[in-house]
Amino acid sequence: MKKYLICLLLTISIAKAQQLAPLTVEKIMRDPKWMGVAPSNYRWSADSKKVFFSWNPENKDKDVLYSVGLNGLKPQKEDEKALEKAIGMTLTFGATISSALFEKGGDIYLFNPKTKEEQRLTNTVERENGAKFLKDGSISYQRGDNLFLVNLKTNETKQLTNFVKGKKPVSTEKKPGSAQESWLKADQTQLFDVLKKDKKPIVPARLGFGTGASAGTEKTIKAIYLEDKLLTGLTVSPDGRFVTYRLVTMPSNGQNTIVPSYVTASGYTEDINGRTKVGEAMASFENYIYDNQRDTVYSIHVEQIPGIKDLPDYVKEYPKQLEERKKKNEDRKVSLAGPFWNDAGSTAVVVADALDNKDLWILKLDITTGNVSLVDRQRDEAWIGGPGVGARNLGWLNNSQIYYQSEATGYSHLYVANVATLEKKQLTSGKWEVQGLQLSKDKKTFYISGNKEHPGITHFYKLNAQGGNLQQITSMKGGNEVTLSPDEKWLAINYSYMDKPWELYIQENKPGAKATQVTSSSSKAFKSYEWRKPDMVSFKNRYGSAVYARVYPAKNPHPNRPAIVFVHGAGYLQNVHFWWSQYFREYMFNNMLADNGYTVIDIDYTASSGYGRDHRTGIYRHMGGKDLTDQVDGVKMLVEKYNVDPKHVGLYGGSYGGFITLMGLFTEPNVFASGAGLRSVTDWAHYNNGYTANILNEPFNDELAYKRSSPIYFANGLKGNLLMCHGMVDVNVHFQDVVRLSQRLIELGKNNWELAVYPVEDHGFIEPSSWTDEYKRVFKLFETTLKSK
Repeated sequence: MKKYLICLLLTISIAKAQQLAPLTVEKIMRDPKWMGVAPSNYRWSADSKKVFFSWNPENKDKDVLYSVGLNGLKPQKEDEKALEKAIGMTLTFGATISSALFEKGGDIYLFNPKTKEEQRLTNTVERENGAKFLKDGSISYQRGDNLFLVNLKTNETKQLTNFVKGKKPVSTEKKPGSAQESWLKADQTQLFDVLKKDKKPIVPARLGFGTGASAGTEKTIKAIYLEDKLLTGLTVSPDGRFVTYRLVTMPSNGQNTIVPSYVTASGYTEDINGRTKVGEAMASFENYIYDNQRDTVYSIHVEQIPGIKDLPDYVKEYPKQLEERKKKNEDRKVSLAGPFWNDAGSTAVVVADALDNKDLWILKLDITTGNVSLVDRQRDEAWIGGPGVGARNLGWLNNSQIYYQSEATGYSHLYVANVATLEKKQLTSGKWEVQGLQLSKDKKTFYISGNKEHPGITHFYKLNAQGGNLQQITSMKGGNEVTLSPDEKWLAINYSYMDKPWELYIQENKPGAKATQVTSSSSKAFKSYEWRKPDMVSFKNRYGSAVYARVYPAKNPHPNRPAIVFVHGAGYLQNVHFWWSQYFREYMFNNMLADNGYTVIDIDYTASSGYGRDHRTGIYRHMGGKDLTDQVDGVKMLVEKYNVDPKHVGLYGGSYGGFITLMGLFTEPNVFASGAGLRSVTDWAHYNNGYTANILNEPFNDELAYKRSSPIYFANGLKGNLLMCHGMVDVNVHFQDVVRLSQRLIELGKNNWELAVYPVEDHGFIEPSSWTDEYKRVFKLFETTLKSK
């Protein structure tokens, strides 16, 4: 009996230990392994009979390799050798499948898929890469900065290019002398008979050929000097005649930022060399063609691109700048991708991106002259973007048609264009986005991932390559991330729902087929709590546009009926969806807030992804404009539909969410009583170029956009309570951002703010102790400001 009681007490004790409720910051912000580790990194075996993936169901130090076979669907541990054997080599085929190429150990091999025989083609210290078959059956590959050809019939290796680092050497050939020197030379010849005889140079014997051997004929290849430029994009045409390449000139006057690291093993402060700031000089690009038959180099004529001199509309707000730029009449700088050749090797296209982000062109390239002609132009007075747009999802459907994506209708959709006739056809349409695209091996079917059903639901579809009805393959509501098997008969689906993290499912590649769950990763402790499925709502903002949101209603509302707005980060990102959020800590924290009497809203504000071009670019030249008013309009909806008290509303978020938090407290002080800005951008002129210049142009060209978009200029508006938290070794949003804002708040005499710093943290925190400290402060802020009278 006593033994039974001990066992019973032990069972009860274990059960209590696995009960997560009530939620606390300490429980939520532990090492995420407590939740269970989801599978990842899916790879199919070459025969399409197994899926390999990384997993950690035993909660060890790191993930290990697992596989699951189609027979039985039972996961089992594997070793890397099994993976290498099953997946096989990454093969490059030519016109037939009788032979293929692969790279191993930096050398190139020829492989016969039928006999499994390997033939080593190179054996050098340098790495050879990029091997491919040309039209005549020969092979090209790159070694260092040069291209080589291998003739498989004669086994001859030929160097195709001769790129040389540095500047062209100064000629040592003696220039014609003075009249005096010429007279002396003529006089010497007349005086001495020995100088009148023909002098033939003595040719030294060549080793291995004997004294009578001929020196042979040395073939020379045109030397192309790179000077101080970087060589990239080295490709050869399918007939082996033309080589295209790009020279990149890096700015000589760019200044990188320095991020000091204080907690170091050495005990000394160590500097981290960081990025440049927006507006600094950027790299420039030149694109050339080398015709080895004519032994000549010429440019790709980007000056022929239609609209290459067009100025953006925003310049009209700066009359002096407009006048100066019109006077200069300069071509805009572009970056070229490609060329992309059709299978016949008869036609090539290139994709040109304007470096001011306003234009993207698909151009037919005349390889013999470098001339270009327009196939398609996408222009956006904000910036070109959207899923799949550009060179990422461009390819040849056949020898005359290319496929590509465009936001011409306002949403990223699939198009085909005949490069010869310029006839275009739109294959998908509607208020949804093509978010992933894959062409079948036989080029008869497109496989598409998209959010056709709902902005927050992704499914996998198939479509005839010439158009027709879109067939939905997956059926589970939520997020479906698909890895297609090599034989295109099976899907490995990474699937999740709002309250259920990612798991692996296997399904036949057929509409209506059942998806079978393979893994179960969530821990008992995680599953012991009834995680909320937030209300999925939408509301009209003040401009009449639909805005989607998640609402976590309070379990037992506090008498003050408080509300908290969570603002997701990353700018172009989506968080109002039916799959498991990448903001899993914040999802759990929002559950905890709802348990403690708060109503929480999470909004896909203007500029969030998944909603098309106008939503994406709605913050152009004014961050903290529509993206912030969407939060304010969301609060109004909470007041009307969820009985929230408008006097007790707070907000929080990290990165871009931290920026919105600052703008909310500084410019909407009557809406937000308190807020926590985490790793916040405080001045966009101090952020990076790649992200910021798209949205705000450059500070020296568009000062108005930066002044109305940066919180530091509005700090005087602070009335509520502000908490700021920032990692001191943040190489994305620098610690300098929050230091500069702190100085501004000090000078303004503000005393209702505080700053918490994290000496060892980058932009994304790593240490559980840092996460715990940060969110304990956030929770304390709301408890003390939103629940007081």
